[in-house]
This record gives sequence, structure tokens and C-alpha cells, in this order.
Amino acid sequence: MSESPTRPSRAGRTPAPRAQRPDAAAGLPDVDAKNLSTRAFGWVLVVAGAVGLVGAAWLAIEKYLKLVDPNHVASCSLNPFLDCGPAMASWQGTLLGFPNPYLGVAAFPVVMTIGVVVLTGARLPRWFWLTMLAVTTVAIGLIVFLVWTSLYVLVVLCPFCMVVWAAMIPLFWYQVVHAVQEGYLPVGEGAKRLVVDNRGILLAVMYVLLVAWVFLEMGPTIVTYLQST
Repeated sequence: MSESPTRPSRAGRTPAPRAQRPDAAAGLPDVDAKNLSTRAFGWVLVVAGAVGLVGAAWLAIEKYLKLVDPNHVASCSLNPFLDCGPAMASWQGTLLGFPNPYLGVAAFPVVMTIGVVVLTGARLPRWFWLTMLAVTTVAIGLIVFLVWTSLYVLVVLCPFCMVVWAAMIPLFWYQVVHAVQEGYLPVGEGAKRLVVDNRGILLAVMYVLLVAWVFLEMGPTIVTYLQST
């Protein structure tokens, strides 16, 4: 009789190799879960750009209607302290010789387009991100100047201007976070982890500081006005 082939025992089987993570198989380092993901960064650009575009476009429309009809009352002119009119009529509202909102109407769609490109997974070069950050830094400087003008010169707040302010803060801040995380802005490891790991908290602090600044400067004036009416 021929002997049947001996089957290997269960204990002697060679265990199948464990599946490797894609990044490990490619020899890439693990991605830190606390890092700003490409997808999140792309969405920040898209959403902040869309919000800023809404505010800028509304102001541009109101400016056009005012040019067509000098007696036009802007829809964002709500009371003596919430009024777009003084901002649009001031020289600060036309720093480059044309209404500031036109800058936003031109720039925010570009920001949204870049966000969409990032969401597709495209990798843009270092010089591109540093150029965009430089332009955004100039823009945020303009925003700070316009906030100062609203509080100390006009003493009135423009509602749709505030929409643009609110959009520019994360747009600027998350570009800084991205540049620090990717090494485009050279900083120490401690500063890098502080910026990247606490980006949400630091963004909230920026909003709190802006609201506190507005409240401290406009609050007493508003209270006095309310008491006199």
C-alpha cells in the first residue's frame, strides 16, 4: 500500500505575514494624528474663501447701488452702530483707488480654487505657499487697519466687513500652521508643536481677542446711546 502524504500539523504552519500599512510598506514615516491634514486644510481654504466672497460681493453690490442712486440706503445699515455706509464712503474704503470689496471679489475665488486643488491631492511647491502666505499677510494687515479705522475713526461697525474679517482670520492662521508644519517656515520643534497641536485653541483665542477689542472700544458708546434713548 502506498502511504498517503503526511499533512503538516496546525502547529507547524508558517503564519501568514501581517498586512502592512501603506505608509510603512512605502518606507514612509507614520503621519502624526495631531497634524493638520491635507483635506482639512483644503476645506479651510474653500469654506473661508466662500464666506469671504459672500461678504465682499454683498459690499460690492451695495457700493454699486450707491453709485447708481446716491440716496440708496444699504441693506447692512441697521442702526447708528451697525452701518456699512460710512465705511464705503471713507477714503479708507478705497485705498487703491477703487472700492476695497472688489479686491475680495477677485481674490476669494482664487483661494477657493486653490482649496479645491488641494482637496484633489495635488502637491504645490514651497515657493507657491510662501507667496500665498505673503499676500495673505498683507491682506490681514489691511484688515487690522480697517478694524482700527472702524473703531477709532468711524466709530461704527460694518456688518459685511465683519464677515470678511471673520473669514480672513482662519484663512491666514491655517496658512501659517501649514507652512510651519511642512517646514516652509523654519521654527524650533517646540514652537512647531505649539502651533500645530494647538491650532484650534489659538484660532479661538484670536476670535476672542478681536471680539474683546471691539467690545472694549464700542461697548461704552453703545451703552451710553441706549441709555439716552
